Amino acid sequence: MSSENITSVVDWLIAGARSAPDAHVVLGELCERLRACGLPLWRVEVFVRTLHPDVVGRRFRWQADHGVAVSSTPFSPPDPTENRASLIERVCADGLPIRRQLFHANCAVDFPLLRELRDEGVTDVLATPLVFTDGDIHAAIWTTREPRGFRDEQVTAIETIVSPLARVAEVRALRRTAVNLLETYVGGRTGERILAGQIRRGHTEAIQAAIWLSDMRGFTALSDRVAPRAMIDILNRYFDCQVPGILKHGGEVLKFMGDGLLAMFPIQKESETEKVCSDALAAGLEARTRVREINSTGSETFKDIRFGLALHVGEVLYGNIGGGNRLDFTCIGPAVNLSARLEKIAAELGRTVVTSDAFAKHLGSQLTPLGEFTVRGFGGQQMVFGLTDEN
Repeated sequence: MSSENITSVVDWLIAGARSAPDAHVVLGELCERLRACGLPLWRVEVFVRTLHPDVVGRRFRWQADHGVAVSSTPFSPPDPTENRASLIERVCADGLPIRRQLFHANCAVDFPLLRELRDEGVTDVLATPLVFTDGDIHAAIWTTREPRGFRDEQVTAIETIVSPLARVAEVRALRRTAVNLLETYVGGRTGERILAGQIRRGHTEAIQAAIWLSDMRGFTALSDRVAPRAMIDILNRYFDCQVPGILKHGGEVLKFMGDGLLAMFPIQKESETEKVCSDALAAGLEARTRVREINSTGSETFKDIRFGLALHVGEVLYGNIGGGNRLDFTCIGPAVNLSARLEKIAAELGRTVVTSDAFAKHLGSQLTPLGEFTVRGFGGQQMVFGLTDEN
């Protein structure tokens, strides 16, 4: 194999692998470039830990003629013994390369992955640490099925590209971490706007949206009789009843306010209003079902969880509000205020879900009028609707 060709691969990595916009494309193109240089790769894996509430890291697996597959490793209870049995975890923990020449009859097969690779016909395995600039260690595994494994110059070629690969992986991982954190704390749509540079205070836009404002009934009384740590568990279970349905039906969670939740379902075109309102109501019905399910488990802790939701549709101002350099990306406006007032009416009526007249106009028989009510801050009476099946 040519050292000049390997140098061209190194230069491509140092330049940022700009022809490969995504992390999995980087690995695929890298492996094909190395094969073109004469490196007989069979399967290559890269594992990069990430900052995410549910995921330890991501695994990228390239295999000759099969492209790149990406998977996530979820958090699980720590088991130090099990981690030390993992080839990747050993490399990440020790920061040292590990090589196993499986074509030798007496080669140690001391990691479960090695047995899998041997069964695939792999003859040589080289696991290398990918050291980021902050000292964090990730890992790459390089394999071949050549009868006598990697030649010395081929191992040298792999070692030559490891450091520049680590730099590219770190840059892509940092952006991935930023996206993960923004999605976790502000939501996907809001995160996209922030990454796109919409971070100036007062930067807002008027959009049409269905608005969701929910509240836990009896939260104050429950807080008085439940230990604080148990209350956190209750709130997490309670929000788990709502958030998945909101996201599944196209909504964006904007804010948790104690036991309250503010979300919106953006409307891109006026012709979509009926569908968006239907999706918001479907998410509300799912939340109602899930809250009922945790109440029916027989658990003393969750037996008193009750749920109230107000749905409205209208124009909101969506953007940055705050003081100094501490900002919140949220939505405000009369439509949000009306949703808050409607939620209070739902509590007074003992209703799980109520909607505004503007929202109900798009849904027909699923909703029934509950009457006109005086709403503080709004002139005139407001017609309020509830679920037909709660009559």
